[in-house]
Amino acid sequence: MEFQDYYKTLGVERNADTATIKKAYRKLAGRYHPDKPDGDENKFKAISEAYEVLSDDKKRAMYDQLGSNYRQGQQFEPPPGFEQMFGGGMGGGGAGGFSDLFESLFRGQGGFGGAGGSPFGGGFGGPRPQKGQDQQVTVSLTLEEAMSGQVRRIKVQKGAESRSLEVKIPAGVKDGQKIRLSGQGQPGRHGGPNGDLYLAVSLLPHKVYRLEGEQLVLDLPVTPWEAALGGKVTVPTLQGKIQLTLPANTPSGKRMRLKGRGYGKPAGDLVVQIFIQIPPANSEADQAWYQTMAQERGFNPRVDWD
Repeated sequence: MEFQDYYKTLGVERNADTATIKKAYRKLAGRYHPDKPDGDENKFKAISEAYEVLSDDKKRAMYDQLGSNYRQGQQFEPPPGFEQMFGGGMGGGGAGGFSDLFESLFRGQGGFGGAGGSPFGGGFGGPRPQKGQDQQVTVSLTLEEAMSGQVRRIKVQKGAESRSLEVKIPAGVKDGQKIRLSGQGQPGRHGGPNGDLYLAVSLLPHKVYRLEGEQLVLDLPVTPWEAALGGKVTVPTLQGKIQLTLPANTPSGKRMRLKGRGYGKPAGDLVVQIFIQIPPANSEADQAWYQTMAQERGFNPRVDWD
């Protein structure tokens, strides 16, 4: 079997004290833990095995009797009588996640998680339970659908099978919001829990409204005479149509706020932005009308530029 240099595995000197060994272990275990995005289960096992031995005075003393005579990866043969001296017993290689070296030296000396057990907990008595992968499904909704809430049936690929789920989307969800369905993701491994399923909400563009952050905005086109004379104009909202009173001489670009007529639960405000729509001059009569207006009114919107 190959000799494992536990000091080299943890990156410490052979005379390192317990605090130094523990600090080195925590740093490496935190880096290579299988739950980390860049984790490495094999490296984590090797690091944990090294710590199991070096953090226990008795096991470390036994190990040090042989360690000075071998190099990392060199074939290890215990001296005659070693088995009887330490009660090791040769033959069973690598059971429970430990290396052959560990099994040969320390069988019967206490399993992982004893006096020098890992601060991260858990042993290697078999394959380590692993949580299943999370999944994400995009759900597209109109503003009206999102405002009222929806029950949707979606298809999810779980392992090799496709399954159908009926999910409830709460009213007033935000664009980009993720709804977590616990345990509805990919199945776990070795008895681990299932992953989670996330519904990513995507609000579709609307022909009338637009969202500016959390604010719902409506561009309201009005005629020049409506803007000039004022009066009531019908305005659509997500809660139904209402009558908006325009003041006389309302300028284009003016914003008016309608409380409780916007989006969300509870509903925010609807911002109505006035946009003066100029009638086209497509006919001779239309052109003549504009010429009369120009001659009689003499209006110059750029008078302040002079």
